[in-house]
Amino acid sequence: MAGRFISFEGIDGSGKSTQARRLADALRAEGQTVVLTREPGGSDGAEQIRRLVLEGKADRWSAETEILLFTAARRDHLEKTIRPALNRGEVVITDRFADSTRIFQGITRGDLTATVDRLHDLMIGIEPDLTLLIDLDPAEGLRRATARAGTEMRFEDMGLAFQEKARAGFLALAARHDRFRVIDGAMAPDQVAAAVRRAVGG
Repeated sequence: MAGRFISFEGIDGSGKSTQARRLADALRAEGQTVVLTREPGGSDGAEQIRRLVLEGKADRWSAETEILLFTAARRDHLEKTIRPALNRGEVVITDRFADSTRIFQGITRGDLTATVDRLHDLMIGIEPDLTLLIDLDPAEGLRRATARAGTEMRFEDMGLAFQEKARAGFLALAARHDRFRVIDGAMAPDQVAAAVRRAVGG
């Protein structure tokens, strides 16, 4: 695969979706061909699964069932969107990838890390070249996320303790992998965007 694969991660309300869009716009303005996508979603099949996992009551699915659903969505996303774009030499920017499953299903509701990793190795098999973790205080992230409201609120509805555990998990994951760059999401959006662009480099 000749392209470049960049993921954005962070707790809900961290601003990663906004920053993913801003990076895509900046790279396009520089003449690069960019595919901006998201998870769960990014392909027709994966978008259908998105509605299943992000809507409804917080206890709609067990963590184990969610792992299967997210992995199925990610496999379709990989086949239909990510891999073809990388093979064309394009930049793929995704709002969430496998690290979100490692955190939201792998550690926040029990120790399912080994299950997530086995499924990832079997069905996905790639990691981003660069992962930008937009780090933010969980209380502020939850305030932002609930203020925008909408139908996709299952994980926000799991509460502050869930988001605190997720943030700790993301930071621990970032400390273990060189592909991560941690960006302070409490800065003004323009400052965050500038830090992201510096992290991405040429």
